[in-house]
Amino acid sequence: MAGPHATFPTDSAGKFDDEALTLAAGSQRCRVLLPLPLAGPYDYLAPEGTALAPGDLVCVPLGRRESVGVVWDSSDQDDGEELPVERLKVVKSRIDLPPMTPDQRRFVDWVAAYTLTAPGAVLKMALSSAQALEPPPTRPVYRLVRPDIAQPSAGEVKLTPARRRVMAIAADGMARSAAELAREAAVGTGVVKGLAAAGLLERLEMPSRIEINAPDSARQGPVLSQAQGQAAAALRAMVDSKDFSVSLLDGVTGSGKTEVYMEAVAAALAAGRQVLVMLPEIALSVQVLERFEARFGAPPATWHSDMTQAQRRDTWRAVAYGEARVIVGARSALYLPFKELGLIVVDEEHEQAFKQEDGVAYHARDMAVVRASIGRFPAILVSATPSLESVFNVQQGRYAELRLPARHGGASLPDVEAVDLRRDKPERIPELGAGWLSPSLRQALAETLGRGEQALLFLNRRGYAPLTLCRACNHRLECPNCTALLVEHRLSDRLVCHHCGFTLRRPTNCPACGEADSLIAWGPGVERVAEEAAYLFPEARRSVLSSDTIYGPKAAAEFVRRVQEHEIDLLIGTQIVAKGHHFPQLTLVGVVDADLGLSGGDLRGVERTYQLLHQVSGRAGRESKPGRVLIQTHEPDHPVIEALVSGDRDRFFAAEAESRRDLMMPPFGRLAAVILSSGDLQAVEEVARALARAAPKAEGIQILGPSTPPLAALRGRHRRRFLVKTPRDQRPQSYLRDWLGRIKLPNRVRLQVDIDPYSFL
Repeated sequence: MAGPHATFPTDSAGKFDDEALTLAAGSQRCRVLLPLPLAGPYDYLAPEGTALAPGDLVCVPLGRRESVGVVWDSSDQDDGEELPVERLKVVKSRIDLPPMTPDQRRFVDWVAAYTLTAPGAVLKMALSSAQALEPPPTRPVYRLVRPDIAQPSAGEVKLTPARRRVMAIAADGMARSAAELAREAAVGTGVVKGLAAAGLLERLEMPSRIEINAPDSARQGPVLSQAQGQAAAALRAMVDSKDFSVSLLDGVTGSGKTEVYMEAVAAALAAGRQVLVMLPEIALSVQVLERFEARFGAPPATWHSDMTQAQRRDTWRAVAYGEARVIVGARSALYLPFKELGLIVVDEEHEQAFKQEDGVAYHARDMAVVRASIGRFPAILVSATPSLESVFNVQQGRYAELRLPARHGGASLPDVEAVDLRRDKPERIPELGAGWLSPSLRQALAETLGRGEQALLFLNRRGYAPLTLCRACNHRLECPNCTALLVEHRLSDRLVCHHCGFTLRRPTNCPACGEADSLIAWGPGVERVAEEAAYLFPEARRSVLSSDTIYGPKAAAEFVRRVQEHEIDLLIGTQIVAKGHHFPQLTLVGVVDADLGLSGGDLRGVERTYQLLHQVSGRAGRESKPGRVLIQTHEPDHPVIEALVSGDRDRFFAAEAESRRDLMMPPFGRLAAVILSSGDLQAVEEVARALARAAPKAEGIQILGPSTPPLAALRGRHRRRFLVKTPRDQRPQSYLRDWLGRIKLPNRVRLQVDIDPYSFL
């Protein structure tokens, strides 16, 4: 069998430990993949008289502990000698859960091969809820001991009117909790427990299950416009074909894309299939969840990092049993154990949040397409500003394209104006220091608030100031673990590293020269913009929205409610306010600093800046009241700003694509990153030099590096990076396997491969 086998240490006499069993040579041998970063499945033996099949979840011995694993498929490429039967461990037990489907097992293997990671590391993402793999908790329920005798004869048990009502409810023989019986009979739970003590009701322990209301696929949706109806019909046809396809639903902000893809969801549900809808920011998806409930009469199941362990357990099991029919989740939801998945929707497909960079590095949008291909069902990618990769695939004929060019319900797109900060300079405020809002933006805010409408000030920078320095010696306060500046958060009186989480109370003296009261904040964050807004518009009700103030779905729901009920006049927010929100009274958006992201060496920096500013601009004027967007910039002639002002998105994308094509960068070429890291600077540099010397020559492949990335140290580890560049028709995986296999990595140096990297920090 290929891969490692389940061999274990012997004692001093050379005997196996007490768990080792010797079975007959005819016992069933099976391969078990464990959720660990191992090279492949381990060989085990099935318990005598037990037949195990691929996909079964099992508990197996591993050294001196036990581990959950999955019986894996045999491989036609197995090589190496099989260990004798007597040297194999025996599977402890089979877990009473639905087996992992063949499609999901193929998906795990595919992701592992593509990302050059151990299959067990990918399986760990699929078995992400440890509690779901254990026997479920139970809850007490009660039922009649003898359903044929609902009312005992007088004298056997004293029956009060309350007891008679309980007995009448329980006469159908169904098991109910004490609370359910008491509620239906309009009595206290003590009455129910008294009947159990009297022997008329028996107490049972029933496995606890999450209660999920089934969505109604036949429920009537909203009236669609002609363009929406045509797009919805096309998506329904793709679902009905029961075959693989990828569609890009490309619609301007406010065009009703969600209502359109819900028609495809309804078609999949009607066909008896499960549906996965992936969102980049699940904590801020309150309005999407509300739309789902309004459309189908029941809320969808959700999957995201803010769930409790109990919620994760219940949802994981509900997906595995097929009870959860619609799941709305973040990127990790892609690895849930779907029993009969039939449609994947990736909303805001362009978002960088779909890219995972720690652990197994993958892009959930691309892996969603792979998962749909393996399962032979449709995938729908949705965006107002699609990624260049998706646009390229449309042009190549790989994806179908459906366009919604106008806003729904007669609303018009907002007017977008550039504010040239070289001429329209913000005024200094004596009480605060430097100002960040230009006279034009101040006037627009005053007019909007004066009409009783809402406004949004957007700055994609958390905290109060991105830099704290000493005016005496110019010392800059940096993170001790990362080559990154500490960001001042004045609301919490802390300096914070946004990369590793290091925090420091703001010192009163400079840590370098000791000068007292010499530290000054440099540059604006959203807290500083909020401070200026409070000074200029003291009567306006304000709220700062960032990942520092929104801690999960409940906080997000409360924020949405406050905006919708007009308890907030002026929002000041980062990128999380730019995505998908529909606020009818919000008519003005002011972008405080549009130049962030327009310069630097990030391959996708300009594209992401355009997408972000376009998205945040789309928050304005989404209903009958016209919207206005003011974009403050020092570069009004930049292609991004010109595209936003003119509304000519396609021209901008064409120019951006042309510049990528000239350099053979994605999507016209392929990239892979190799990142070395260690707490020992000398060790990581030695390995980087050795790896550079070992690089094989190959036609069409270019290796850039080793180089020091902008974050030369991260979380206390020094870093060096290689970038491998190949033509589009040549995947880099086989080259990387050959190259990286030529050196032995010391234990103190970690190597990570990132196929299709998105971040170059």
